[in-house]
Amino acid sequence: MKEKYSLKIAFKEIIRPRLKVLAVGLILIFISKGASFVAPTAVKQMMDEVIPNGDIQLLTNLIVFVLAALIIQAITSFLLTKLVSIQAQYVISELRIQVQQKLLELPIHFFKENQSGALVSRVMNDVEGVRYLIGTGLVQLIGAIFTAIVAFSLLVSVNIKLTLGCIIPMIIVGLISKKAFSKVRPVYKERRKIEASVSGRLNESISGIRVIKGFNAESFEKSIFEKGVQSLFGNIRKSMTFMAIIQSSSSIIIGIVTTTIMGVGGFLIMNDELSIGEFLQFTFLLGLMLSPIIQLTAIGSEITEAFAGLERTKELMETPSEEDLQKGKKVLTDIEGHLRFKQVNFSYEKDRPTLKNINFEVPPGKVTALVGSSGSGKSTIFALAAGFITADQGEVSIDELDLNYLDLSAYRKNLGVVLQDEFLFDGSIEDNIKFANPNCSDEEFENAIKVAHVDEFTDELNEGVQTKIGERGVKLSGGQQQRIAIARAILANPKILLLDEATSNLDSLSEHFIQEGLKKLTSGRTTLVIAHRLSTIKDAHQILVVDQGEIAERGTHEELIAQDGKYKELYTKQAKI
Repeated sequence: MKEKYSLKIAFKEIIRPRLKVLAVGLILIFISKGASFVAPTAVKQMMDEVIPNGDIQLLTNLIVFVLAALIIQAITSFLLTKLVSIQAQYVISELRIQVQQKLLELPIHFFKENQSGALVSRVMNDVEGVRYLIGTGLVQLIGAIFTAIVAFSLLVSVNIKLTLGCIIPMIIVGLISKKAFSKVRPVYKERRKIEASVSGRLNESISGIRVIKGFNAESFEKSIFEKGVQSLFGNIRKSMTFMAIIQSSSSIIIGIVTTTIMGVGGFLIMNDELSIGEFLQFTFLLGLMLSPIIQLTAIGSEITEAFAGLERTKELMETPSEEDLQKGKKVLTDIEGHLRFKQVNFSYEKDRPTLKNINFEVPPGKVTALVGSSGSGKSTIFALAAGFITADQGEVSIDELDLNYLDLSAYRKNLGVVLQDEFLFDGSIEDNIKFANPNCSDEEFENAIKVAHVDEFTDELNEGVQTKIGERGVKLSGGQQQRIAIARAILANPKILLLDEATSNLDSLSEHFIQEGLKKLTSGRTTLVIAHRLSTIKDAHQILVVDQGEIAERGTHEELIAQDGKYKELYTKQAKI
């Protein structure tokens, strides 16, 4: 069972490393709160000593002391906000970086199970609660407790009977608040989940706006988003109800306490057990005690919300990373590129095997092509070779070393990958191509765009390779996007090349040019390629026909045609088309 996020965990992970800043903050809050007790003391002296005796000098001194106390409060409050709040924002920035780095370390399947918008919410929103712990929230909480304790002690010294008459209702408020806060915390945690889900759906609807408009699905999308927003509203309404109970209880108790002071205080004054100065001092001190107690309601709500967000952050940070799931971390310094699958089995769902007893090898510098119908398992083999997923049984090895025991980061430095649904970033064409090798020379860059025939369309653009392509490359055609992806892989200069539908989005002329470029690229490199256009892989050293998770046929193009099997059937159909 996972440990619930608590003040103890928060202290260990967030507060303790920053104790010096918090210590300064606490000193400032103690000075500020201590100065707030000057006025009540001055009121008693004024009513009981200054006015009856006409002591102008004492009145002047009291005014000076009260003004000095107010100035001290103003200065300490300013310093407190400046010091602690800025530190809190710095910690939030640090945490966001840590969470984003953690996300990048997580395995591929994690991202299949979580919405991108929800993950963005985890990075940007869940860590915001830190400002209530490192920021003024926790310091104000301690300051409020300090003020309440000191005020209570002074109230007892003024009149214990009047104090007891006021304190009992306040204890009742404390018990109600404690119960309400225990109920509202799960509500805040659920709100974070709903907010993440709604943000995720909004992100998807914006990214998929062409599909939405293309299928005239605006109304349907609106209804889904509206349902999420209504769910969020219901959660907020529930949490606000709990907070309203606490606040209304506080208001009722304040009314009871006020009535008690009037009745009991008036009785004690009439019986000469309490002076007017003491009565006014008691009233001021009671205000100082009640104010932080009411403030505790807001601070308690903030800290409860902070714990809810940080609990979700903690869950994410404790998710096993891709490296954690590896059985070893051996670093390959010199890869030859001998890729081998030995009796590999894999399933995305239990009792529904995706791959069954896959056996093949790709010798260094050779090209192996995977063909087959959609859903046959080609992309899964590709993902296993890239280390995106791990086999349930069997072994995927590189240079006779099991991929499960290798440092994936070091292994992937030797990979060049072109995915079926290639992702381009919102930047220039040059930025996207250099993504694989930011420190490449101008000569290497020019060679990459020529081999991939990127220069064919960039030469016609006003800004050339500096042209901004928009989010996911929306300003480019599918073929242009694919050529940029291929140029990026070329620039990586990999030992092992993984091409998933590398020419699927190209017209016939561009495909011809790309094939010429890929011949140069694949020369001397281990290459695993998936292609639906069988004409593009005729020169592959080995072709594997994947059918229902198994290798049904294998051989060269000529050998498979001679076998008169599945490959010939697919090739003949495409040739007719």
